[in-house]
Amino acid sequence: MQEPGSPQPGSPQPGSPQPGPAGLGAATAAIERLLRDGGALVVTGEPGSGRTSLLRWAAAWAAPAVWVPGHADEICVQRLLARRAALCLVDDAHLLDPGSWRLIKRFARRFADAPAAVLAAAPVGFDAGLPILPLSPLDEHAAHELLLRLAPDLADPVAAGLIRQAGGNPAALTALATALDLAQRRGFAPLPEGLPPGSVLGQHLRASLRALPPATRDALLLPALDDRARPAPDALEPAEAAGLISVAPTGEVRFVPAILRDVIRQDAPSIARRRAHLTLARTLRGLPALLHRAAATPGPDPALSRDLGAAAASAAPAQAAIAFRYAAALSDDPAPLLSAARSFWLAGRPDEAVPLARRLSAHHRARSLIAEIGLRGDPLPARDVLLDVAAELIPADTPGALSALLLAGEACCRAGDPGRFPALVSRLEVTDPSPALALAHRQVLGVAALLRGQHDESFAHFRSVLSVAPRVDDPALLVAAAMAGIMVGQDRHGASLAARAAALAFAAGAHALVPAALEAVAYAELAAGRYDAATTAALDGAAAARRYGRLDLADSLLALLAVLAGLVGDRPTGERRCREATARHPEARDLTEWAHALLDLVEGRPAPAAERLAAIVAAPPGRGSAVLRVAVIPHLVEAARAAAPLEPAVLDPAMAMFDRWAGRTGEAPWLAIRARCRALRADEPAADDYFREALRRHDAGFARAHTELLYGRHLRRRRRHLEARTHLRQAAETFHRLDADPWAALAARELRAAGERASASVPVAPGPPLTAQQERIAGLVAAGATNREVAQQLHLSTRTVDHHLRNVFARLGVRSRTELARVLHE
Repeated sequence: MQEPGSPQPGSPQPGSPQPGPAGLGAATAAIERLLRDGGALVVTGEPGSGRTSLLRWAAAWAAPAVWVPGHADEICVQRLLARRAALCLVDDAHLLDPGSWRLIKRFARRFADAPAAVLAAAPVGFDAGLPILPLSPLDEHAAHELLLRLAPDLADPVAAGLIRQAGGNPAALTALATALDLAQRRGFAPLPEGLPPGSVLGQHLRASLRALPPATRDALLLPALDDRARPAPDALEPAEAAGLISVAPTGEVRFVPAILRDVIRQDAPSIARRRAHLTLARTLRGLPALLHRAAATPGPDPALSRDLGAAAASAAPAQAAIAFRYAAALSDDPAPLLSAARSFWLAGRPDEAVPLARRLSAHHRARSLIAEIGLRGDPLPARDVLLDVAAELIPADTPGALSALLLAGEACCRAGDPGRFPALVSRLEVTDPSPALALAHRQVLGVAALLRGQHDESFAHFRSVLSVAPRVDDPALLVAAAMAGIMVGQDRHGASLAARAAALAFAAGAHALVPAALEAVAYAELAAGRYDAATTAALDGAAAARRYGRLDLADSLLALLAVLAGLVGDRPTGERRCREATARHPEARDLTEWAHALLDLVEGRPAPAAERLAAIVAAPPGRGSAVLRVAVIPHLVEAARAAAPLEPAVLDPAMAMFDRWAGRTGEAPWLAIRARCRALRADEPAADDYFREALRRHDAGFARAHTELLYGRHLRRRRRHLEARTHLRQAAETFHRLDADPWAALAARELRAAGERASASVPVAPGPPLTAQQERIAGLVAAGATNREVAQQLHLSTRTVDHHLRNVFARLGVRSRTELARVLHE
């Protein structure tokens, strides 16, 4: 007779591990090592974290396996251990008696060097004197991957809401996602509150709550309704002893798992909820008190509705959204509902914004908001809606029309298709002299001129945007101004404006704008050649995008991180980020193609690189960003020079476009890259002149090293070896200093081909400061983080962290983590 959970007929064969439970890759790797090497391990985690699933997964391919249920006595344990199973699985290990644990420890010691193992599962905080493997909640990326596996048609705003609601708990995510109907999956209907009644996790949590004293259940309802509630500690002790909550020194209650809060609210009788809301209304002050009064009010109350609207006008979006929603429920006026939808979006809760906006879809503000939320994922439909809204508003509402046109212009640029945008902009008349409206007007004029091909006019408008921007403090407008700065080649100015936008948005609680601002910082720093700074901004932006419901933007930022890894030739990180980006959106797909092309280029495969880049440049209207098409052209020219020539119909117009654009910027870095591109397409002696011009214009950094490499290669192929070695040596030194080792290796190979007799490994010049990426890694390591923990936090591969850390040690002259910590803290 088989033990429960042991392999069934048709299960995977022992020793042939199958993919583990979703999101638990690190844990499955640790268990694979346990089963291979023997020993003991206790998996701990909150209910629904996957600890029992891991035991079942282990049992499916390690045989013979026996289970020890948590309620077993010592005699049962002894009988099971006597069977000399390859794997002993102990579920609910915290319930075993001390005698059973003594036998299990004896088993673990006896078979420590044999292919036999003990794998146990227990709640957080359990300690049996054996190695512990704690299961943390899934991060936003892993949670999103699990949701897409369960419901591939899940809309991004809905996924964001489920991720926030589940708090990273795999069982909660599974129960919530599989219970949604079609309207909820697509975002047309509100999400249900709490777990489905029939879910295994819900049943477990409800049983745990029923076991508590009534006074404790009543006390738990208060913090379940408001984080600021501070019930009497005595009333909470039974829940804390049961592991259902933890109480901070400040008195704040944390629910374990987080979704327990929703279960408590969901199951509380309406009269108990009303009583708790009234208690909180008496305890709190200001807007929080008004919110609880509103929650306890059963019918219309116009006076309370007005008070809520007035208080919400000066509140941060997260609280304003709830206040406006209550204000709408307590009156017949739909205006607060629109304000609630907008505030939910700004607060980073699109799952609540979209259903509210759809209830008022006849209103232009609601249609505009829905289009704004969906703009990144599907720019063409968003563009059409926004242009319709703008056309309606131009005669009577200039600020509203400008707002719609700003978004429509972004959609046009992302889709590469202007539609009616230029014609509508020409109808707009702005007489208000305020800086914000002036900036918005000049921005849409610049985009319209750009889309019409009137580039000189567009540059003039974008430069005027930059002149007005210092007098504007609207984060959304500053992001637009930052992109204008990038368009005219003023990358550092653009980075400064975008950084200010991010700070202002965060301070105001407009969380949805933070990742967009950080994305603009990343693009500006990338354009300026400061790849470490761009990587830092993109990492922070991707984390903020997932935290605040911008999953489409998170995809684009992960793809941008892949490009940044590709630029320095880091294939492990580049490929990992391409996989993480999932490329579900057109922009992310093009960015990942760019990243793969860069990796091909540095690894000596110019033909596939040219093919990928040409596809981006030649994308039909309606697909692909016009800005991205310009950005990839220098790499396309380089790939085409090294590979078989591309069709002139593709390369000639692309080069002409880049040539004109760089010339209009008048900025030395872009004029240098233009000269490099001209050199790659020119014959002697013009190629020499262009390469020298490029080096005169370049600052020190990656772009200059890249030009040195290409010029050195050009000279070597013309047998001018002495001149070639000078440039190639400088390129290799710079690439080493910037941690671009694949590029340094390429320069070293060229050096050898040019007759360099010294070692191909060019030492890093002493004394340069750490790069931004190196500083982040060094700081985390000095604080005690392992390389794997650093890799997880910074979205890098462990190989990349190892590489950076070796360079940090070399640059700082230290030999150990202890020395590193001492040097950094001196």
